[in-house]
Amino acid sequence: MSEQKRFNYRSLEDLKADIAALGLGEKILLEDDLGILQQPLKIEGVPTIANRFAVHPMEGFDSDPDGTPGELAFRRYLRYAHGQYGLIWFEACAVLHEARSNPSQMWINDGNWQVFAELVEKTRKASLDQNGFAPVCILQLTHSGRYSRPEGVPAPIIAHHSKFLDPIHKLPADYPLVTDDYLDRLQDIYVHAAELAEKAGFDGVDIKGCHRYLMAELQASHLREGRYGGSLENRTRLMRETMAKVRQKCPNLLVTTRLNACDMMPYPYGFAMAKDGSLSPDLEETRQYITWLREIGIKFINLSIANPYYEPHYGRPYDVPIINGAPSPEHPLVGVARILDIVAQVQSMFPGFPIIGTGYSWLRQFIPYAAAGTVKAGRAAMVGLGRSAFAYPDLPYDLFHKGVLDPRKTCVTCSRCTQIMRDGSHTGCVMRDAAVYGPWYKACTAKYHNN
Repeated sequence: MSEQKRFNYRSLEDLKADIAALGLGEKILLEDDLGILQQPLKIEGVPTIANRFAVHPMEGFDSDPDGTPGELAFRRYLRYAHGQYGLIWFEACAVLHEARSNPSQMWINDGNWQVFAELVEKTRKASLDQNGFAPVCILQLTHSGRYSRPEGVPAPIIAHHSKFLDPIHKLPADYPLVTDDYLDRLQDIYVHAAELAEKAGFDGVDIKGCHRYLMAELQASHLREGRYGGSLENRTRLMRETMAKVRQKCPNLLVTTRLNACDMMPYPYGFAMAKDGSLSPDLEETRQYITWLREIGIKFINLSIANPYYEPHYGRPYDVPIINGAPSPEHPLVGVARILDIVAQVQSMFPGFPIIGTGYSWLRQFIPYAAAGTVKAGRAAMVGLGRSAFAYPDLPYDLFHKGVLDPRKTCVTCSRCTQIMRDGSHTGCVMRDAAVYGPWYKACTAKYHNN
């Protein structure tokens, strides 16, 4: 394990030298010809995606108490539209009030779907007017489960007890588990949310299956009893049965998922992990799971790994941790390589089935070279950006029109967007959008200095 190193590369050659020195050249592929990133992606049954850049579903928590997208939400998605992303994956939107992780999280319901329709329409029009194409728009539907906090205080709804996560949430051993009856009813609640998303004009919905929210926690519920625990078939039941119902009810709506390829949490508390209790992924579980999803009719997926609340360096390589967080125990390039390689391994299992990858933000202005290398080698079909989209909403536009990225606009992986999110504020880039988010960061962090 290499010691942590902050990003300080002045040239692509400097980055290549470190990649070679760390023995990561087969996992982080750098390509000088960036033209492949402008190539459209054609998937049967899916509107043509204009290029290979996608916005990941990063929550801004900019909604009214009833879940209606607010002014900052409109601002954010219009910036993405102007930024020339081919696919805009709208942020996690709760399917119930109790499923929200923040009092300002989006929640689509019968009383506000028309505002979501306005948001989609304006996003499409902004891109059409500037770029000549409409982005494909996916809405992520979620139940926050363990991270539910609809009134601003923790109200966990958990699928199983975890010796790694329960202490973080201060949950007693007898804290009740969500019941099978609740999960049975939840399927139809997801279906209704999907119907509203279709009415609002989204091209598709994502049934969120990553980062240890309820659906993802079920996927790792080896120790749970009943219909939703134990076997892989049971652990993936809620996702599969919900997707099948949405497909039946909304045959013209795309259905997909942002899925954890593996949890990077030891078995039996993590999904797709080796049975020996190590931190080695067992991607055979992932293979079987995705095979079942494809049989339902899923056309593409978005892959992630790990849990941002537990050992966050696995899923989000960083230079600076959140306040009181631990420095990265490894060189961030090792983390970047791990994510890119896990996605590539899964993509190799399903040639011709498009997978959107992740893990690029730490590379800053050199993101396009790794993105082009990944796509050219067939290690993923598209490149998704999360923190980088917060910081640099016009990243594809700059690349396609100027040929390079501006280092002064890139994400610096400082964890401040994560900090203000966890402190219950509106969320965005504190460094690059300081006029909006800087005051909230100062307000959120003042309490740490006063204690």
